[in-house]
Amino acid sequence: MQDDKHPSRLITDVASPTETLTKTPASRRSFLKTAALGSAAAVAAPWVGNVQAQEGIRIRMQSSWPPGTPGYRIFEEWTKGVVEATGGEVSIEPFPAGAVAGAFEVADAVRNGVLDGQNWFTVYWPGKMPAGVFLTAYPMGLSLPHQWDIMFGAYGGFGLAKDLYRKQGQELLGYVHHDMNLIHSKKPLRSFDDFKGVKLRMPGGIVAETFAAAGARTTLLPGSEVYPALEKGTIDAADYTGAANNYELGFWQVADYIIMGPPSTPCLHQAVDLMDISVNRRVFERMSTQTQDLMHDLVAGYSREHYAAIQKANAEAWPKYKEKGVEIIHLTENDADRFREIAVPLWFKWANKDKDAARLFKAHLDTMMDPAVALITPEDIKDYELNL
Repeated sequence: MQDDKHPSRLITDVASPTETLTKTPASRRSFLKTAALGSAAAVAAPWVGNVQAQEGIRIRMQSSWPPGTPGYRIFEEWTKGVVEATGGEVSIEPFPAGAVAGAFEVADAVRNGVLDGQNWFTVYWPGKMPAGVFLTAYPMGLSLPHQWDIMFGAYGGFGLAKDLYRKQGQELLGYVHHDMNLIHSKKPLRSFDDFKGVKLRMPGGIVAETFAAAGARTTLLPGSEVYPALEKGTIDAADYTGAANNYELGFWQVADYIIMGPPSTPCLHQAVDLMDISVNRRVFERMSTQTQDLMHDLVAGYSREHYAAIQKANAEAWPKYKEKGVEIIHLTENDADRFREIAVPLWFKWANKDKDAARLFKAHLDTMMDPAVALITPEDIKDYELNL
């Protein structure tokens, strides 16, 4: 079932360069309140008064962000504004990663009512459904936030995602643009061939399979275990979030190298590590129609604020890595081509696991071949078939 109303909001989820450069941490709350109250102003005053007289809906929502990271601080700040924006109808009680459910069990906890909502890294979805591979970035796929907005909006991906979440007992309120993921390594991996035999933490699914095909020995670990595993030498390298969060988590203390793609594709495997905001369907259905609409707007506003704040924090973090002696290694265009040769067959392998995955991946293919995106051509995929 397509959602024709909310995908259009997702198209504007990316902060403009001006927003990214000028927004300061002190402006976060006022920005969110302005966005929220601007949307709420469309709702008649009598409705607000009625809501305030009702018993509020408290949503226990766990994030994938560890406590103390920039990501979690931004998430916490956003949750504070929800109760005011909804006139008291909805409040969100935030929890950091692992507080209630394990990293890979959050969706189950929301479906079963242990939690009411999630702010999850959608890369964890493939273990629950094959189509989850295409709810976030995958090797050599859509590489910029606005490309994802095109896929969600212009090519119908958001409506398809809505259906997938509903099958899991959840209501998807929106996606949160975050960042590219980095690979922190104890070894200097300077080419495609250097990945052979490397013990590498990856989040599973198509991402792990791509690096396994390149010869790496991949392992699945929750985020909370990445630092200790690098510190002990249990793994040689690890994929994890972006520059600012990883710096505050201390990755520079246990890995001397950051491995990135060439200038044309700085991240080869997860260029846009999307998160989501979603709630249990029963909780969503308790909300008034006006608040259901407003919650989508609030998440869209959060995505813009989150993305802008993360990019600002990243800009401040990169020089710190240099000061600590961490070397940033860029692979070559030839290395990227070799990763693409591995990745494309895996795209279709995962897309053909079931009809939901195939339909969602079709939206990706249409976006990648859009002239404004132009990541692939029909010639690039002529040897592959999508079983719709």
